[in-house]
Amino acid sequence: MAHGTTGAPRNTPDPGVPARGGDTGMNQARAADLAEPESRRAGSRGPGGPGGRGRWDRLIAVICGRRSKYLVVAFWLIIVAVTGSLAGKLQGAEKNDASSYLPASAESTQELNEQAIFQSKNYNPALVVYVRDSGITVADLAKADADARYFASLPVVDGRVAPPVVSADHKAIVTDVGSDLGYNSDLGGFISTVQNTATRGANGLSVYVGGPAASANDELKIFKGIDSTLLYSALGVVIVLLLLTYRSPVLWLLPIISAGVALAVAEAVIYLLTQHANLTVNGQSGGILVVLVIGASTDYALLLVARYREELRRHADRHQAMAVALRRAGPAIIASGLTVVIGMLCLMAAESNDISGLGPVAAIGIGVGLIAMITLLPALLVVVGRWIFWPVRPAYGSPEPTSRGLWARVGQAISRKPRGVWLVTAVLLAAGSAGLIGFKFGPLTAAQSFRGSPASITAENVLAKYFPAGSGEPVEVISTEASASQVRSALAATPGIASVTPPVTENGLAFLQATMTLPPDSPAAYTLVDTIRTTVRHTGSRREGGRRHGHQQRRGERGGT
Repeated sequence: MAHGTTGAPRNTPDPGVPARGGDTGMNQARAADLAEPESRRAGSRGPGGPGGRGRWDRLIAVICGRRSKYLVVAFWLIIVAVTGSLAGKLQGAEKNDASSYLPASAESTQELNEQAIFQSKNYNPALVVYVRDSGITVADLAKADADARYFASLPVVDGRVAPPVVSADHKAIVTDVGSDLGYNSDLGGFISTVQNTATRGANGLSVYVGGPAASANDELKIFKGIDSTLLYSALGVVIVLLLLTYRSPVLWLLPIISAGVALAVAEAVIYLLTQHANLTVNGQSGGILVVLVIGASTDYALLLVARYREELRRHADRHQAMAVALRRAGPAIIASGLTVVIGMLCLMAAESNDISGLGPVAAIGIGVGLIAMITLLPALLVVVGRWIFWPVRPAYGSPEPTSRGLWARVGQAISRKPRGVWLVTAVLLAAGSAGLIGFKFGPLTAAQSFRGSPASITAENVLAKYFPAGSGEPVEVISTEASASQVRSALAATPGIASVTPPVTENGLAFLQATMTLPPDSPAAYTLVDTIRTTVRHTGSRREGGRRHGHQQRRGERGGT
C-alpha cells in the first residue's frame, strides 16, 4: 500500500467518488476532510520539522485554495507590474570596465585609480597602421601627418595623438590615437571615423586599425544583443523539451510564463542591489542569469507537474491533487533550490569582483525561480484545470501510463541489479573524464577569444610584424616624483622592454609607460610584468599596471596581483 489520502493503493480511486469525469463538487464536511494536512494523514514530510510542516500546509492551502489561488496569481501580477520597469534597467547598470572586474586589492586596480591624476580611466587608444610593402614614401608620411592632425581635432581625442612613427624597415607607419571612450561609449562610431579617414586617399597604402579601442569595439559587436539571444535560445530549447515531455501544445505555456515572471522579478531585485548595496553586475553575470533562471525554473516545473499529473488520476478534485503534489514534491524542490543557492553564494569568497558578484546574482535568480515555481505555477495549474493537459487529460481513475513503456522497463531492470548498474556507470564516467588528464587551464589571448579573425586581431598581427608587439598597450608605472629617473632607468634596462616614455609628474607622483617587445596578452608578458614589479619596487615605484579594456581585461589582466 502506498501512502495516499485514503490509504488506498496508489492508482485506486478515492472511495465514494465517481470513477470518471472532471472535478466534482464536495460538501463542506468532505472539503474539510480533504483539507486535513496530508502529512498528518499519510505520514509525508514537509520542510522544517513539525512547526515547518504546519506553515507549509498553510501555504499550500493558500496556493491551492478555491478562492485564494486567484489572489496568488494577482499577487505575482502586481509584483511584475511594479518591478517590470526596474528589470529593464539592469543592463544599463552593468559595469564592464577593468577596475570593476579586478579585486580592489590588486596592484593594477590601485594603479588604475591613481592613474586618474594623469589621464582618464576611460583612456582607450586606437592604433592606425599604414603599410606599403615596397616602402613608405614621402607622400605616405604626409598623409599620416595630415590624418594625425585630423584625429587630434576630434572631440573624444582632444589632441591626444602621438606623432606617426615609421618602422625600422620603412615599410609601415603607426599612429597612436587616444580617446576618452569607455566600454559603454560609442566606440563603433569612433573606430569608423578613424578607419574612414585613414583609408581615404590611401593610394595603395594598406590601412589597419587596432589597439584596445578597436578590440573593445569588435567585442561589443559580438556581445551586442547577447542577452536577448541567450533568452530566445534558452526559451527555444526549453519549449522543445517541454513539448517532448508533456506532449501537449498548451501545457508548456504555464512553466514558461512562470519562468519569465521569475526572471523579470529577479532582474529587478538585482538592479536594486546594484544601486543600494554596491553589487557588481556585468555582461557575463547578466547573461548567465537569463539561462540559469529559465533552466532551473523549468527543472522545478517538470518535477511538480509530473507529480500533479499523477495525483489528478487519483483525486477527483484538482485542488486536492495539487495540495498532495506540493506536499510530496515541494520539499525535494525546495531542498534542490536551496542547495544551488548556497553553492552560488560561496562564489562571494572570490577576490575577483566579477566572480564574487556572480554569486548573489545567481543565488537571487535561483531563489526567485524557486519561489515562483512553488507558488505561481501551482496556482496557475489549478486555475486552468485539467484541460491544460490536452490532448491526453489525466482523468480521475485512469491508469497511470508510467507503469508501462520503455522507461518503466528500464526502471525495473535497474531495480533488479542496482549494484551492477552503478558499477558500470561509474566505469563509463571515469573513462569519459580521462580527457581531463593533461588538460591545461589558462588565460585566453585576444585572438583566441574570437571564433574568427576580426579587424582588430588582423591589425594586431600586422602591428607585431613591423613594431614591438606591445605597442599601444604599455605597462604603466606610477612612482614618486623623486625616484622617477631611477624607475625609468630600471624599466629601460629590463629585458623585454622596447622603450619607456619620459615621466609625467603631478602632485609628487610620476607616470611612466613602458612598451614591451612581447604580445601583451601572452604568458611571457605576464612573467615580464612580475619581473618589472620586482625590479621597480626597489627604486620607489608605487603602483604598476597594464592597459587592457573591456572583456580583454577579464581574459588576462597582466597588471593584477
